[in-house]
Amino acid sequence: VQLQASGGGLVQAGGSLRLACTASGFFFTDAAAGWYRQAPGKQRDLIAHITKTRDTDYYDSAKGRFTISRDDAAHTIYLQMNNLQPDDTAVYSCNAAGAFGNIWGQGTQVTVSS
Repeated sequence: VQLQASGGGLVQAGGSLRLACTASGFFFTDAAAGWYRQAPGKQRDLIAHITKTRDTDYYDSAKGRFTISRDDAAHTIYLQMNNLQPDDTAVYSCNAAGAFGNIWGQGTQVTVSS
């Protein structure tokens, strides 16, 4: 039972990245999922959430720049991040929750240079 995150890296301000989080070992289609991020010295915050029926919510600076989506056939959720800024530098991690419990993936580092 795990979530595997990928897609992080180094990007210049104004650039884009797409993060992916692939699930294995549990019934992904029943899961609500979210992307979180934790900047150095700060707490981990929820930035985007998607339900099993694809309703989405965005928080704080993710609004208008980030898009969360899911491909149930591929057991994967995505986070498309556009117009990245240095303040977006953080470790991004994914979470899935449902009747199976609450599962965290490992983080992926996103670094935005000015």
